[in-house]
Amino acid sequence: MVARSRMIAVLAVLTLATTLLAGCTMTVSGRAVSIYNDPFKVAGLPPTYGPSGPRQGVPDSPLTATGGDNGEMDKLALNAIDDIQSYWQSEYHNEFEGDFVPVTKLDSWTAKAPRTQETQFCKETTYHLVNAAYCRLDNTIGWDRGVLLPMMQDSFGKMAVVMVLAHEYGHAIQTMSRIVSAKDPVIVKEQQADCFAGAFIRHVAENKARHFTINTADGLNNVLAATVSIRDADPGDPEAVHGSAFERVTAVQIGFTDGPKACKSIDMKDITRRRKNLPSSFAADTGDPGAAITKDNLIKLSRQMANIMPVPHQPSYDYHGATLHCRNGADTVPVTYCPATNTIGTDVPALARRGAPNNDEQEGFPTRVTGDYDAYVVFVSRYALAVQGNAGQLLAGAKAGLRAACLSGVISTRLADPDHVFKPGELTLTAGDLDKAVSGLLTDGLAASDVKGQTVPSGFSRVDAFRAGVLGTQQTCEARYS
Repeated sequence: MVARSRMIAVLAVLTLATTLLAGCTMTVSGRAVSIYNDPFKVAGLPPTYGPSGPRQGVPDSPLTATGGDNGEMDKLALNAIDDIQSYWQSEYHNEFEGDFVPVTKLDSWTAKAPRTQETQFCKETTYHLVNAAYCRLDNTIGWDRGVLLPMMQDSFGKMAVVMVLAHEYGHAIQTMSRIVSAKDPVIVKEQQADCFAGAFIRHVAENKARHFTINTADGLNNVLAATVSIRDADPGDPEAVHGSAFERVTAVQIGFTDGPKACKSIDMKDITRRRKNLPSSFAADTGDPGAAITKDNLIKLSRQMANIMPVPHQPSYDYHGATLHCRNGADTVPVTYCPATNTIGTDVPALARRGAPNNDEQEGFPTRVTGDYDAYVVFVSRYALAVQGNAGQLLAGAKAGLRAACLSGVISTRLADPDHVFKPGELTLTAGDLDKAVSGLLTDGLAASDVKGQTVPSGFSRVDAFRAGVLGTQQTCEARYS
C-alpha cells in the first residue's frame, strides 16, 4: 500500500516457483463457489486436526525415476505421483473423452551435482537446475531432489512437495485431454494446473489417497502458504505470466471446492473478468515498505473507509493503544474494536511492527509474505466490525469474523478501483498487497476474527471469505454470512 502521490496502484503478476519449466502456472477460474452455510466446515468438509504427510506403514510405490537415488526425496515424489495417477485413473473419464494414460517417464536429478554428472531434462541440462516440471515434448515429469524438494519440505512440509507434483501432473492432464493448445496463454494453462492440484488435494483431505493424508487446519494452511510464498520477485519480468499469489490461491481453492469440472472453465475471459476491478499495471516487488504505518496514514485510511462503506454511526478512533478494556469485546492488539463505545483503538507501533517487511536473508522460501498491508488489513477488518454493528448483526462468532474478512476484501478492492479518482496522499493498493493480506489470513487470521479475537481454525475458510469480498460486493458478504 502506498500514498497516491508516490505510486499508482499495481497488480503483482507473480510466478509459482523459482524457475519452473514451461508448463507450470497457477490461476483463478470459474465461479469461486464456496460452501459457507456452516462456517466451521472447510468447503463442506469437517475440520480435521490430525497428521499431514505420508501415512505410516504403507509400502512405498513401485514406481521408479530415471536418475533417481531411491532416497527420501525420491520416495516422497514417487509416492505422490502414484497417488496422483490413481486419482486421475478414476476421475479422468468423468470429465474428459478417451482413456487416462500415465506419464511416459519420471526423471530425478540433483541440482547439487557437478557438471560431470549433468543429464538432460526436456532438452535442458540438469546442472544447477532447481526445478520441477512437466515436459510436453516427451510426456515426462521431473524434479530436483537435491535443492528444490528439500526446500519445499523444510519450509512448508511434505504436502507442499505433493502439491507441486500435483500441479505438474495437471499439465499432463491438459496435454492428454487437449483442453488447451499452443494458442492459449500460458497463464490459462498454469492456473488450470493449480486448480487440478487443488482437486487432488481435496481427494487427499477426503482420506482417499493411499500414501498421504492432510488435515484441513494447519495442513491445508501450509499448502496454501506455499502457493502464496513461492512467487516471482519481479512481476515486471516478461516471463512472469502466472498471476498473483492471490489468484493462484483462488485457483487451488476452486479445484478443492468444485473439482476438475470447474478447472476446465478457466480461460482468459474468466481471468480478465476477475481482474477487472484490480490494479492492472506492473511494478517490481523490491521490498519497498510501502505506505508507512503512522497515525496520519491511518487517519487517511479511516476517512477513505468511511467514504467506501459509510455507516450512520461512524466509529471514533483512539491511536494511543489497543487496550480498551471493552465490556462487550476483547482487546485484539494491535487493533481493537469496542462495540460498547463504538471505538477503534490502535497500538500504532505494534501495528507498524506487524507491517514491517522481512528483508532478512534466509535459506528456503519465505513462510510469510510480510509488509504494510498485512497490518493495514487488520485495521480495515476492525472497521468492518463497526459496519456490522451498525447493521445490528452479532459481532461474536465465526460468521462475524468471516464477514469481517469478506467486508475487508470489498474495501481492499475499492482502494485499487481504477475508475476512482484518488486524491493526492490517499492510500491505494499496490503490488502484492492482496498477497500480504492472504498470507496473514493463513497464519494468525486476525483480520478474520470477531469482536473477541476468535477466528475459525481453517485458513482456507478465512481466505475464501476475503476473496469473496475482493471479487464481490458488500451484498455478497451479507448473503454469505447472514
